[in-house]
Amino acid sequence: MPVYRIAVIIAGIDQSYQSAILNGISASAAECSINVEVFISFIGSMGNPVHDTGEFNIFNLPDFRNYDGAILLTNTIDYPPVVENILSRIKAANIPAVSIDNDIPELYHIGIDNKRAMRKITEHLITKHGCKKFSYISGPVDNPESADRLEAFLDVLSENNITIDKSDIFYGDFRAPSGKNGAEYFLKKWSELPDALICANDVMAASAINRLIESGYRVPEDIAVTGFDNTYNTHNYQIEISSVSRPLEHSGKLACEMLFRHFTKVPQERSVILEMSTHFTESCGCCAGDPPDINSFKALNYANYTKLEKSQSFMSLFNHLSCVLLGSNSYKQYIDCLKDFVSETQPEEFYFCLCENWNAESLTDENAYQENEDTPIPSEYTKNIIVPIAYKQGIFYESTVIDKNDILPPSAKSPKSGRLYYIAPLHFGTRCLGYMAILNSRLNMHNSMFETLCINISNSLENIRKLMCLDTALRHLRKLYAQDTFSGIYNRNGFINASRELYNNCIAQQRKIMLMFLDLDGLKGINDTFGHDVGDIAICNIADVLRTSCTNGEIYCRFGGDEFIVFAADYSDHDAVKLTGKIEENIKKVNQSEIYPFELNASTGYIIDTPKPNEGIFHFVTKADKIMYEHKRRKKLSKYLKS
Repeated sequence: MPVYRIAVIIAGIDQSYQSAILNGISASAAECSINVEVFISFIGSMGNPVHDTGEFNIFNLPDFRNYDGAILLTNTIDYPPVVENILSRIKAANIPAVSIDNDIPELYHIGIDNKRAMRKITEHLITKHGCKKFSYISGPVDNPESADRLEAFLDVLSENNITIDKSDIFYGDFRAPSGKNGAEYFLKKWSELPDALICANDVMAASAINRLIESGYRVPEDIAVTGFDNTYNTHNYQIEISSVSRPLEHSGKLACEMLFRHFTKVPQERSVILEMSTHFTESCGCCAGDPPDINSFKALNYANYTKLEKSQSFMSLFNHLSCVLLGSNSYKQYIDCLKDFVSETQPEEFYFCLCENWNAESLTDENAYQENEDTPIPSEYTKNIIVPIAYKQGIFYESTVIDKNDILPPSAKSPKSGRLYYIAPLHFGTRCLGYMAILNSRLNMHNSMFETLCINISNSLENIRKLMCLDTALRHLRKLYAQDTFSGIYNRNGFINASRELYNNCIAQQRKIMLMFLDLDGLKGINDTFGHDVGDIAICNIADVLRTSCTNGEIYCRFGGDEFIVFAADYSDHDAVKLTGKIEENIKKVNQSEIYPFELNASTGYIIDTPKPNEGIFHFVTKADKIMYEHKRRKKLSKYLKS
């Protein structure tokens, strides 16, 4: 039987709703001969649109044409353009896809009747508890499930002749902070408490309850509160939340089964609506039934203690990792630190994948110092992906480069099915750095700590990138300081630095030095006749002549304008004459090439002496300069006499 490759698109896996569905997918993958790549993002938690844009980019990574199918939880992505992009690519790839909860035409669908479920909750509060005044914490405006639940709530109120002002509806994002924010909004607004506060999911309900209790209100004595989805475990909160129970884990299993039936050409319905049941308990004023015995509480207490202990242990590990990564001074040190972390946490597989251009600004001198607000920030995954860390079952593999469509390196290949990889983005703001792929980690992936880990790794990677850019910029500045940018040879600063040690050694050991001064003849005439651009070429030609002529350890530079100097140790008069001859010969070759409209000429003068401790090198430059000008004067006089 073939092994099928499917992609899962989901956001916010630290939430109970997403976690339960992913558990179902994981449980069913092997039975359905499926390998799963879960593309995840953490959006909304930072309250930063720029950060969210970088998170969204992970959904652009998979080319759906390379997958056999997909499972979509687009209801977790609160940004319609991103959802539209994903759906258009799915349809263009012509692969089967299952949409959980969000009913999308042409795709398989698994869901519940949100309207029917919310009707039951609202009707229960009216008929059972006599509630007549309501406030409501909704999910996002553009979320289909959120819209259905709100519509059903409003319909029931209308049917019972209960009015509600628009200001009594607060729009959140299904996350805990918006439940708290909604409660705070209503606490400021309410002149008197309503009978009930209905929330579009349990996460927001739990947070709202906590905020109400902090303000001195009793739930349900002062105000009834309900949730939706029943994701909070019984007795796992100070007040059990009245909610709607739905088979979330079964939704994940069923999604895999629907794809498998499609692959094996087994007929099936396009849409499946799962049964749900209301769960009325403490938060609305109902009794949950007989209280659990002491052993149940002990088991719950131990389970929670174990979770807390693991969380504290991993938080300590994360903090240590964050410190060592931010303290890394080089890319190699950074990768080594991350490898140590992988060894300590021991996932079954771990792949650290970087865009080919993740550190582009640090690769070339030309770009390192030119990055500014007009420089485009790399925001897409590159065709080639670098994998500096590939870890599988205790073994680190050699760094490799893969095609981004492969997602995982060759070391990840296996004939087994049932593998589920979490693929999380690495980015800094909108700058796309790469991604991580993790299989079967000891870390709890369905936890906000995993988001913290991803952020810490991304931020520290950006820190290394900037350090590398800074190092390149400094190298370029040092080059600018020492190099004549016009001719490419040393400038005066570079000459001093390059000659200092040798010159001091000659003083200490009383070795002879040679200092030659060279001046380009007739530069003004070239400039006046042919223009300064051609005069610049003449200057560069002299620099090239020195490169070709000085092949025995001589140090040379452009001293300024049309003046050059050459320094050497242990030179005899014979050596200096020989070098002068080479320079003249190479100038002659330039002229014989007839490439340029001018005739290149230069005057030289040199001095050979033994430097004394109080004599700087420019003492000899001055002497050589005088000798050069004497030679130049003689050349002019000779030319005049000949003419």
